[in-house]
Amino acid sequence: MGRYPVTPDGRYFVAKGRLWRCTNPALPEAERSHWVRELMRARRAVWEAQRRGDEAQLRQARAAVDRAKRALGERGTPWWGEGEDYTGMRVEHTPYRDWWLSREQGAEPCGDGGA
Repeated sequence: MGRYPVTPDGRYFVAKGRLWRCTNPALPEAERSHWVRELMRARRAVWEAQRRGDEAQLRQARAAVDRAKRALGERGTPWWGEGEDYTGMRVEHTPYRDWWLSREQGAEPCGDGGA
């Protein structure tokens, strides 16, 4: 993954003005690496199914993407426990608005490998 601004609490990175959940930092490295590989494999399968126009394969590939993202903590129940989830929302419409508007231009790396 490239370099994206990360919220001060490390829960989200910002891409194109929207918040996307970072990978659960408590995942052991071997588990994280496994699921990142699975995510990349599934994304390639989505691309291939779209190229072929194979709807059944596309459904399976998208399900595999979802499984990997859930295992990484990027979907499903937030890895930080209780609290609202702002995934996919525009930063300016969340409690991170002031941070976003006041931060210096620059990016900090998100601690994940597979947003």
